[in-house]
Amino acid sequence: MKPHRYRVTLEHLSEPAGAPSTHKSLQFEVANHDDLFAIVERLRGRGDFGHDAATALAVGLKLFGEVMLQEPANPLFSTFKPHFLQFMKQVKKGAANA
Repeated sequence: MKPHRYRVTLEHLSEPAGAPSTHKSLQFEVANHDDLFAIVERLRGRGDFGHDAATALAVGLKLFGEVMLQEPANPLFSTFKPHFLQFMKQVKKGAANA
């Protein structure tokens, strides 16, 4: 099955004190087995989080999870993977069903 392809752009808008950022934007391409837009909409629609928080959580988890899937032998993930899988089950159930 061919994955979905995404281009992710991250722009640093300002420093903590409000000064404009001097960082250049980051841009990278990734593949993911899921439709990230559908997942973001589902998480936004549940009302567990605000609009931006739901978006950040959904995108962050899916990008991180995909790296774990692509690197199954990487020892960095060995102790964390079972906890991540359990957490993802909780996310899918929703806060009301936790």
